[in-house]
Amino acid sequence: MTAPALALVAGAGTYLPWTAIAFGWRDVGPQFKVRMSVPRDVAATAAVLFLVGAAAGFALFGGVLPPVVAGAFAASFPFAAAGRRVEARRSAAREAWPRLIEDMRLQVGSLGRSIPQALFDVGRRAPAELRPAFAVAERHWLVTTDFATTVALLEAELDDATADAVLETLLVAHEVGGTSVDARLAALADDRLEDLRGRKDAQAKQAGVRFARRFVLLVPLGMALAGLSIGTGRAAYEAAVGQLAVALGIAMVAACWAWAGLLLRLPAERRVFGP
Repeated sequence: MTAPALALVAGAGTYLPWTAIAFGWRDVGPQFKVRMSVPRDVAATAAVLFLVGAAAGFALFGGVLPPVVAGAFAASFPFAAAGRRVEARRSAAREAWPRLIEDMRLQVGSLGRSIPQALFDVGRRAPAELRPAFAVAERHWLVTTDFATTVALLEAELDDATADAVLETLLVAHEVGGTSVDARLAALADDRLEDLRGRKDAQAKQAGVRFARRFVLLVPLGMALAGLSIGTGRAAYEAAVGQLAVALGIAMVAACWAWAGLLLRLPAERRVFGP
């Protein structure tokens, strides 16, 4: 048994440095390159939208200052969309965790599986956005069999307060043992369900306000287009005072749009165990 064990250790020792140098991988998966490609895509989209917004601003108002401000406003959309994707991912995780916890209760209690086995088996049936994180953590577990570092890695990959609470509970149950694992998981599932209901109620009450927020963009744009067709509207926009007024108007619209978004944002759970 000594020779195969030494061969396995030597293979793992060769695999990890080689993939780190050749592919820039962190741990045992290609997470680094994937994450680096996302900011590049967002930046490229922002650059394209800046040009589109600047062109539209120039077509409407002429000059230099309004197109630059309009382009900057348009360039902020990809970053806002990226934030919404992160929030959608966390929302999907919040909705999935009560079901995942119940599945773990069944596997640990009725089927007699260990907590790591139950966790990774449940992770394979998690929402698609969460599966890569579980796959990376499972590979780490198979190499190290260290559940504490595996939990830390999975918390970092998921980057979610709900996941932190679930995983730390599982870690304590795994290390301490005993017969109270089922009760702890049941209490955690009830807590997550209660939080999910509260957030859904709040989002339902905000539906009308979110619809009205769109008029922050539509009404000023309609007024600007109407101004072009009245008298010397185009010439007024191109005057020095008109250029300054238009630039300030676009900046105020952008500020109101961002402010309304902040007011509508539900309080995010703070990570206790994360970085």
